[in-house]
Amino acid sequence: METVTVRNIKIGEGAPKIIVPLVGKNREELLDEAVLVQSAGPDLIEWRADFFDKVENIAEVTDMAKQLRSKLGNIPLIFTFRTRKEGGEREIGQDYYRELNLAAIHSGSFDLIDLELFSPEQTIDAVIREAKKHAVYVIMSNHEFSFTPPKEEIMERLQRMEANGADLLKIAVMPQSVSDVLTLLDATTAYKQLDGKKPLVTMAMGGLGLISRMAGEVFGSAMTFASGKSASAPGQIPVSELKSVIGILHRNLQ
Repeated sequence: METVTVRNIKIGEGAPKIIVPLVGKNREELLDEAVLVQSAGPDLIEWRADFFDKVENIAEVTDMAKQLRSKLGNIPLIFTFRTRKEGGEREIGQDYYRELNLAAIHSGSFDLIDLELFSPEQTIDAVIREAKKHAVYVIMSNHEFSFTPPKEEIMERLQRMEANGADLLKIAVMPQSVSDVLTLLDATTAYKQLDGKKPLVTMAMGGLGLISRMAGEVFGSAMTFASGKSASAPGQIPVSELKSVIGILHRNLQ
């Protein structure tokens, strides 16, 4: 599997890297949350901009991004606007979704952006092209909040992400049974075993899928998500607890 190095963090090698989201609704909440999350020692921090009450104003988003970048120092920062259809807080038009992601790239504040797989082709092409120009990595993502696709469908979506030019690939599913969790883990392992593939982050959401957030190093997932002040998706646990479990697994896999 290839690796991606963001600042001093190498993704795709060793223990899964822990991402913690910022979900504050305004400037004060976000800056306070950034201090709290930074003190917990995650590997990367994600700004979930769909929670931000001024996200429909590009200038406000850019200014907020610069303040977060200043506050967080050298921690890699991800920009994510999660659309409502994939579990986000609000919906915006596709033209604005494209404009927002391009503004995040051009701001110089972000090391990575999250781009949804089922965005229009012109959005994917434009955002990936600009990201590469500005040395910003692209996490291409897909979220299913009601079911778990079959293994073959999960792998097809991962392959489609890579074909689109993504640097990191992310799939989150909602299991309805233990078999669904095993399907997600089986697909992750199978994809990891293909030569020359991009780093993955896969997870089964909710309590049933918690093992997928903890044991990514066993099955091939290079990153995982923990909660800071608040969770951004079902099944996230506090970063301190997740770091402890990942540390135990990593030591015993050496």
